[in-house]
Amino acid sequence: MVAHLPPVVKQLVSLRNPHSFPGPPVSKLNSILSSTFKDAQTKKVEKGWLTLATCTLLTANVPSSVGHLYHFATRDDPFKVESRRSLSEALQKAAIMRESALKSCIFVGVPRVSSVVLVRDTLHIHLLHILHSASPSFPQTILSFAGMFEAFEDDVQNGLRKEPTHKRMAMPENVEAIKARGQALWDSIYQPHAVKLYNKLGGYHPDFIVFIIQAYGAVLSPMPGGDSEQGNLSRALGSVVGTACLRAEGRVGPQLVSHVFGLLKARNVEGLSEEDYWLATDEGTEWVIRTVDSILDVVKVEEGAESQAKL
Repeated sequence: MVAHLPPVVKQLVSLRNPHSFPGPPVSKLNSILSSTFKDAQTKKVEKGWLTLATCTLLTANVPSSVGHLYHFATRDDPFKVESRRSLSEALQKAAIMRESALKSCIFVGVPRVSSVVLVRDTLHIHLLHILHSASPSFPQTILSFAGMFEAFEDDVQNGLRKEPTHKRMAMPENVEAIKARGQALWDSIYQPHAVKLYNKLGGYHPDFIVFIIQAYGAVLSPMPGGDSEQGNLSRALGSVVGTACLRAEGRVGPQLVSHVFGLLKARNVEGLSEEDYWLATDEGTEWVIRTVDSILDVVKVEEGAESQAKL
């Protein structure tokens, strides 16, 4: 059994900036969260705002800021525990943030790998890595999960779902339903090219497209049950996750374009809420991208300043 890292290995691990970013000063973070949230309120897209803000900060790898986002979203004063509003509101927003983070693991990090392999097809090579539990996006998601749970109060942690949902676990009795959800989402995002792209990926490896469709069904698509499922994100909000993560990731243009189209196409889904419909409009999609940029600019400025200070 190996209990300690060898000294040389330990020293090597400490090099090349292994730690996540500390995040911007809280005053600057509060300012941009406040301005973007007020804008979201006027447009009645508060859920979309919380989803994209979570994914932007997660992708920027600032776990402490993800925790602060929760306090900002649930308290009248982010620094005062007693100013938290109702438990039901806090629990609802914590569940949305947690679900957004879960879906983000499909988008953070690995698209750069898929860009090299399939630039022209704008497909999600990275989903295969997720199903093999080897995605380089997991560390950022885990760190942001940790940042959230440090911020969640005990009663919120106790109120979140504890057991895995069988709706996402492939078993003999539900695997066909998961595949059907995945295929429906695939078609929704990629029509009129869905069949062509499906066949192209199947040509690379006959099992490959099967893994992708299963991942679409298990992770990306909304869980059956709608609002009765804690933290469930709609088809439109799932595309907000993808757009926010890929915009914040940077240098993954083909994947970003793919999921921006996915958000625009969400307007064709039946039974849209007023918020989902607006997010899927041209104006709403533009707002999502610009709001991600506004939050990211605050984080990236601090990140760049920190890098220059070390030089």
